[in-house]
Amino acid sequence: MYAYHKKMSKKDLRFNSKTIHGGQHPDKAYGAVMPPIYQTSTYAQTTPGGHQGYEYSRSGNPTRTALENALASIENGNYGLAFASGLSAMDAVIKLLEPGDEVISTNDLYGGSYRLFRRVFEKYGIKFHFVGMQDINAVAEKINNKTKLLWLETPTNPMMNVVDLEAASQLAKKHNLLLAVDNTFATPYLQQPLDFGADIVMHSATKYLGGHSDVVVGALVVKDKELAEKLYFIQNASGAVCGPMDSFLTLRGIKTLHVRMQRHCENGEAIANYLAKHPKIEKVYWPGFKSHPNHEVARKQMKGFGGMISFIPKGSSFEDAVKIVEKLQVFTLAESLGGVESLAGHPASMTHASIPKEEREKSGVVDGLIRLSVGIEDVDDLIADLEQAIG
Repeated sequence: MYAYHKKMSKKDLRFNSKTIHGGQHPDKAYGAVMPPIYQTSTYAQTTPGGHQGYEYSRSGNPTRTALENALASIENGNYGLAFASGLSAMDAVIKLLEPGDEVISTNDLYGGSYRLFRRVFEKYGIKFHFVGMQDINAVAEKINNKTKLLWLETPTNPMMNVVDLEAASQLAKKHNLLLAVDNTFATPYLQQPLDFGADIVMHSATKYLGGHSDVVVGALVVKDKELAEKLYFIQNASGAVCGPMDSFLTLRGIKTLHVRMQRHCENGEAIANYLAKHPKIEKVYWPGFKSHPNHEVARKQMKGFGGMISFIPKGSSFEDAVKIVEKLQVFTLAESLGGVESLAGHPASMTHASIPKEEREKSGVVDGLIRLSVGIEDVDDLIADLEQAIG
């Protein structure tokens, strides 16, 4: 049973209130303010098919429903679906397609997404094209009568390119295509793609939505009932659902999303400006700079510019970049992003290692590139850590 969230009017709840109350109600049994963790696999029936809304926890669980309602609320959608991971949410979207269909995606997307597309789904006859989607004309040139889906990230991972959501939506509608947006980096605090015409919003809720690096969860949010029913069928049939404890932890994380994102953005801006002025840094990728190629698009569709930053030290080789990330002490060298703690990564050998080197470098993911997920610590401590590591 997918979660249907009947939206309150905008005058009733603004975003900061939605993170706490959106789609949520006290538990019916005892009035618990926080949804209980329904740690059960099955539910008693009075007669075959006679149950109280739940029959088996793969198909639906009250704790997961609470999370799915919250997801729909904060993304201004009607239907939320929670999965075992971001990649399992993506997997469900691609299963909407059939052999012979084609997908256009960005050329600098997350390495796990690339791996799923190329190494899992291509052998089933689905073709993927990778282009610089910040140029909407480049996307239009790849569309043919077999194209069925546009899959985009904005900002992209890790090059921080910005894709015009409104232009992408207009293009998708013109050609009767589905538009899916990975909103993991921005979160609904900064942008809500459904409001720009996207059909599907996807999250690795492991990241900013959970926010504490203690859970692995994925999410989809849509407005259209028919599309929701198709995705729910795939979710239930394939079985990649998140458990009640993971649902509970993610829902708890969502309740502080707005305050955390404020600090992520503040710290991100300070560190981006610090790196841009550093004499040993060659290039900094952050959409808040006026020099960013699609800065005006970012300003139009985002409330802020986030805490994700990539940079290249001057003359940096693979070895030089590794030395820097190994010397960091407040930033933790680790996969993932979006937690309260600051993380540093080396995309070429970590998050994007599954993409062939030649393909990585075409989109700018060179061996010297370092990606930062700026946390909510004291920004002066973070800058001091970067200073000692860069030297």
